[in-house]
Amino acid sequence: MTVNQAIAKLKEKGYKNTDKRRDLLEVFADEKRYLSAKDVQEALKNKYPGLSFDTIYRNLSVFAEHGLLEETEWEGEKKFRFTCSAGHHHHHIICLTCGVTRSVDACPMDSVSTNMEGFEITGHKFEIYGYCTSCKKA
Repeated sequence: MTVNQAIAKLKEKGYKNTDKRRDLLEVFADEKRYLSAKDVQEALKNKYPGLSFDTIYRNLSVFAEHGLLEETEWEGEKKFRFTCSAGHHHHHIICLTCGVTRSVDACPMDSVSTNMEGFEITGHKFEIYGYCTSCKKA
């Protein structure tokens, strides 16, 4: 997803195109990893010194709600990244130090053989955590 595509989706949903929203999205366009609201605040502190954590978090939640960002949680903190443009079902392996991600095309749901009678599955989430080569060396 690009920033322009994300802005277009927000406009479709009735949200204004503001410089702050565009800059928030630019942070994610420049990174290929999960970021916390604190990471985003740090990235934008020079341009927007008074930008509150709550404003950032509220916007990130809106972006995730409308499918612009993917959301995960580890170490008690929500983290976000641009929604993948892979175009097919996949999962991620995530570095616990730097947040870099890689796609994993295998899905554990393919091998679930438990009887699901009486239960309608509406979705699932599967993530693998570990350390990338760079972080493991450090």
